[in-house]
Amino acid sequence: MELRISFLLLVAVAAAALSSTTTNAHNITRMLAKHPSFSTFNHYLTVTHLAGEINRRRTITVCAVDNAGMADLLAKHYPLPTLKNILSLHIFADYFGAKKLHQITKGSTTTSSLFQATGEAAGTSGYVNITDMKGGKVGFAPVDSDSDGPMATFVKSLEELPYDIAVIQISNTLTSPEAEAPTAAPSDLNVTSLMAKQGCQTFSDMIVSQGVQSTFSDSVQGGLTIFCPSDEALDDFRPRYKNLTAEGKSSLLLYHGVPVYSSLGMLRASNGLMNTLATEGTKKFDFTVQNDGDDVKLKTKIVTATITGTLIDEDPLAVFKIDEVLLPKELFKAAPPAPAPKPAPKSKSKSKGAAAGDDDDEEADGPGPASDDLAAADEDDSNAGGRVRGGGVAALCFSLALGFLAYIC
Repeated sequence: MELRISFLLLVAVAAAALSSTTTNAHNITRMLAKHPSFSTFNHYLTVTHLAGEINRRRTITVCAVDNAGMADLLAKHYPLPTLKNILSLHIFADYFGAKKLHQITKGSTTTSSLFQATGEAAGTSGYVNITDMKGGKVGFAPVDSDSDGPMATFVKSLEELPYDIAVIQISNTLTSPEAEAPTAAPSDLNVTSLMAKQGCQTFSDMIVSQGVQSTFSDSVQGGLTIFCPSDEALDDFRPRYKNLTAEGKSSLLLYHGVPVYSSLGMLRASNGLMNTLATEGTKKFDFTVQNDGDDVKLKTKIVTATITGTLIDEDPLAVFKIDEVLLPKELFKAAPPAPAPKPAPKSKSKSKGAAAGDDDDEEADGPGPASDDLAAADEDDSNAGGRVRGGGVAALCFSLALGFLAYIC
C-alpha cells in the first residue's frame, strides 16, 4: 500500500512539473466570444488590429462596451482610424480587476491607455482617471474629456487572469476630443514625425538628413512596414554609422523598410526571408523573420533584433520599434571565428596507440561558434532556458516514477 502511495505521489509531482512548463497566453477575441452581447466591440478590436496588440501585451485591462453602447458610437460615423483611437482609450496598460477597482489608494488614480501608442495623443491625452465613488461605483473619465454626458461606470467583470489581463464591462464609451479628432489616412501621415514622437527621434533624423524620406513616403500607398530602432539602440551605433559612405548610410536606412504591409499577426504567421527597400539586383539586403514564443525577431547574418512596440498598424502602413539596429552583411562583417585551442603537449611516455588516440580526440574537438549566428542561437536557447529546465524536471520525475513502478512490480 505504501509503495502505491509513493508511486502516486511521484506521478503527481511529475504532472505538476510538466504543467509548470506551459504558459497561459490570453486571446481577447476568444475571451469576448463567450459573451455575445459584446460581439460588435470584439469585431472592431479585430478590424482595427487592437486585438493583436492586446494579445501581445502583459498586464492589461480592456474596458468593453456592449452592443447597444457600440451602436451609439457607430451612429456618429467616425472613420476607422478615429474609431481605433477611441477604442484605444478603453485599453489600459495596467491590471484593474474588480477587486483592485474597489481598493484604489486614496479613492482615485490615473492610468495610461493605448491611445498614447498611436502617435496621435498630445499632452495628457490618452490618460484616464479612475475614481472609486460613493455607493460602491467606480467611474472612468479621460483627463481631457469635455463631455456633458454621464460618466462611464464599472458594470461587472467579464474575464480575469489575475495580474495578466482583466476584461471588464463599463456602462458607456469613453469620450475624448483628441481621440475623436479627424485622423489622417496612413498615406498622408508624416512617417518621420511619427517615429520621432514615439522614441525613434535619432532614426527619424538620420532619414531626413540622408534625404531618403521620400522613398519611405512614396512607398506607403503600395504597402510599407518599417522597423524603427529605438534611440537607445542607436546610441552605441553612431560611430559605426559615421564611418559608412553616403551610399552605405542610405542603404542601411532603407534596409529597415519592407515594401509590403505586414501586421504583427502577419509577421508571426509568415516566418522567412524578407526583401527591403534597399534590395536591388544582386544586392539582396534581406533578413529573416522568425518567431520566438510571443516575440518576433528579425535576423541578419550579423545581429538579431526583437520587436518591442507598435507605433502604428493601419493598412497600408505598419511601424514597429525594435531593440537593435539591423546590420546587413552587404555593409558589415560578422565577428571572426574564435581561434581553435592549442593542442596540449604530448607526453613522451605515452604509447603510440595512446598518442594516436589523443590525435583522434583532438580532431573531434572543433573550434567554438564561428559567427554571431551561432551566438544568437545560443542566446535564443538561453532565453528559453526556464522551459527547458522545467521540461527536464518533468521528464526526470516521470522516469523515476516508471522505474519505481518497474521495481514494485
